[in-house]
Amino acid sequence: MFIGLDLGTSGVRALLVDGGGAVVGDAATGLGASRPHPGWSEQDPADWIAAARAALRELAQTFPDHIAALRGIGLSGQMHGATLLDDRGAVLRPAILWNDTRSHEQAARLDAAPRVRALSGNIVFPGFTAPKLLWVAETEPDTFASISKVLLPKDYLSYWLTGRAVSDMSDSAGTAWLDTAARDWSDDLLAASGMRRDQMPALMEGTGVAGPLRGDLARDLGLPGDVQVVIGGGDNAAAACGVGALDEGDGFVSLGTSGVLLAARDGFAPKPDSAVHTFCHAVPERWYQMGVILSATDSLNWLAGITGQTPAELTAGLGELRAPGRLRFLPYLSGERTPHNDSAVRGAFTGLDIAHGRDDLTRAVLEGVCFALRDNLEALRSTGAGLQRVLAIGGGARSRYWCELLACALDLPVDLPEKGELGAALGAARLAICGVTGAAPADVMTRPPVAETLQPRPDLRDAFAEAHAGFAAAYPALKAMPGET
Repeated sequence: MFIGLDLGTSGVRALLVDGGGAVVGDAATGLGASRPHPGWSEQDPADWIAAARAALRELAQTFPDHIAALRGIGLSGQMHGATLLDDRGAVLRPAILWNDTRSHEQAARLDAAPRVRALSGNIVFPGFTAPKLLWVAETEPDTFASISKVLLPKDYLSYWLTGRAVSDMSDSAGTAWLDTAARDWSDDLLAASGMRRDQMPALMEGTGVAGPLRGDLARDLGLPGDVQVVIGGGDNAAAACGVGALDEGDGFVSLGTSGVLLAARDGFAPKPDSAVHTFCHAVPERWYQMGVILSATDSLNWLAGITGQTPAELTAGLGELRAPGRLRFLPYLSGERTPHNDSAVRGAFTGLDIAHGRDDLTRAVLEGVCFALRDNLEALRSTGAGLQRVLAIGGGARSRYWCELLACALDLPVDLPEKGELGAALGAARLAICGVTGAAPADVMTRPPVAETLQPRPDLRDAFAEAHAGFAAAYPALKAMPGET
């Protein structure tokens, strides 16, 4: 038996699978985030530990016979978060999360520094880890002086489980400290933000064993004493493992809190000025590229909150898919990553008419998210990524209407998987299977069965192309009116 332990922004999930990857059960515990100032987003790492402890104990209590055969725990988690430890391993301050934009000025300075893009393969986004540490150095110098180790969120869970400071290449590629081609820390990139190699965790591939589970913790959690902890990967790399996106041409679209369009790559082919992320995969000798929008289902949740409706209630009255109207929604509620790298821009409706109602606003929000993902697709194609179809995952993918919109907006077939487990927790469990048993990733990380494929509608192709052109043309006007940061 194996567990995939996924540390998300909104909760921790523990997924129990057998050696063939079949799901036995799961447990989850929620998390909240603190936003003490505009643009800030923080969590207390102690809350991660408490949530992980609760989820693992629940599995142990609910499935005792299966847990007795547990051999490994694989990890996945939210990327980019800065968890700062002193020389005793104590946390120095709340962790600064991926969606925190306070370090936008520091990010711009790092991004302009010589060789930073060339070595990392990426723009330095405000959400990345390196600019966060530069912000700490400049605004909290006493804290910065006390830093012994910087760990990413899932790696802090690994530290708790094993007592060892370890990370994998897929997660570390999102720090702006990794030489992504060489799959190793770069002393030059570290020095650019005042950091040293000894402050970094040891690096291994995502199938690497971080260490055995601490004996005292195994007893506390009700787990066997010989469990191995596999370091796993960042959430999107782990999700790619969960859906079998390993090879050139494989990809998925995720409609979660944020939106992701991911393409697996056989080689390293960065193009930083596209604002596409180029990261190491969680399996050896593979990379992946992705475009990221910051507000996917978050956009629909925002509309639900201000209308007093649930997302399901908002989408229930939309009826059949039709050509986009004049009403447009720009989903930049928290700024945007791909393709704009703009933390200051904010969202908008354009073309509002007194005759528009709730259904029109809902339709425009869903279309706006899809058009933003079309921007991502065009950015990915500029790097040479050759997506010919995508698998739809994430909470928003449960809406057939939204997936039909995606097929038309992307002008690509969208595969809907059969009901079952997908995503980062399953990918983490699969990484654990490979790490503990030595099985080849290609044999374990297979693609899920497809229940249905939604094709782009030829009769709507021109209408969607025209509507996307109007969507793209609206960004320069919004950029001229930056929001507060």
